[in-house]
Amino acid sequence: MNYTLHQLKVFLKVAEHESITRASEDLFLTQPAVSIQLKKLQEQFSIPLTEVVGRQLYVTDFGKEIVVAAERILNEVDAINYKTIQYKNQLGGRLKISVASTGKYVMPYFLSDFMGLHKGVDLVMDVTNKTFVVKSLEQNEVDFALVSVIPDQLKTESLPLLKNKLFLVGSPKLKERGKVSKKKLFENFPLLFREPGSATRNAMERFITANDLPILKKVELTSNEAIKQAVIAGLGYTVMPLIGIKNELKNGDIEIIPYKGLPITTQWNLIWLKSKNLSPVASAFRSYLEKEKGRIIETTFGWYEDY
Repeated sequence: MNYTLHQLKVFLKVAEHESITRASEDLFLTQPAVSIQLKKLQEQFSIPLTEVVGRQLYVTDFGKEIVVAAERILNEVDAINYKTIQYKNQLGGRLKISVASTGKYVMPYFLSDFMGLHKGVDLVMDVTNKTFVVKSLEQNEVDFALVSVIPDQLKTESLPLLKNKLFLVGSPKLKERGKVSKKKLFENFPLLFREPGSATRNAMERFITANDLPILKKVELTSNEAIKQAVIAGLGYTVMPLIGIKNELKNGDIEIIPYKGLPITTQWNLIWLKSKNLSPVASAFRSYLEKEKGRIIETTFGWYEDY
């Protein structure tokens, strides 16, 4: 057997996505490069690791066994590397965080200095919607999760970070189609929604129900960036977090429409399972945030308090 660690890493990505295209994107490799590494690994075995049915790639039962073994091998390699770092009296290990999609505008600023201080720490940050964030925490796949709504079904500890403010927003372009009163906005223009499972969508739906607002047309998009671009293009109005539209407000691409009951204000919280034994890296990060979060908020999010 002459397979390499690189081949195992490539195979794990292919197995994760069941797609050479998506694996190549994650690995920042070309599709031919991924295919070559997969072929070289397959040559080490007489039993197929993958199979293609129609145009879809699947991992065989034997391939799934190799996935388990490959994960174990690569984890052991990481452990050796981290032990080496620790013997140099440096913090070493992996920090895993799952972030609700709008939290991508928040979490990096609380991570930047910490990662700069500790060169031996590797970061894995998964950005997804609230439902999958909670699931990854529940299944103990991550150290921390960043959410704006703390899940009731889990016993968690939490560290509040930054307020989450949601406003009604639209494009100035919509005014060019004729002056419409605030009460008539919802009768004359589509409303843009995030996908089911999104905390932003849940907050928006509660606001609509509480105010008994009519909906002319519902448009659903599956990312905050997609919603933002749709607003800029004048597709309709939406309720969305302030944190993600700083530049668009400054440039005049998006405007806030004052409305009774808005902004909706929640709290971004870093949470972790109460029963979880935090690793040295995770414990160090929690301690760092407890000490530094005030400074980070003051220096990075000062603009936020103007709204």
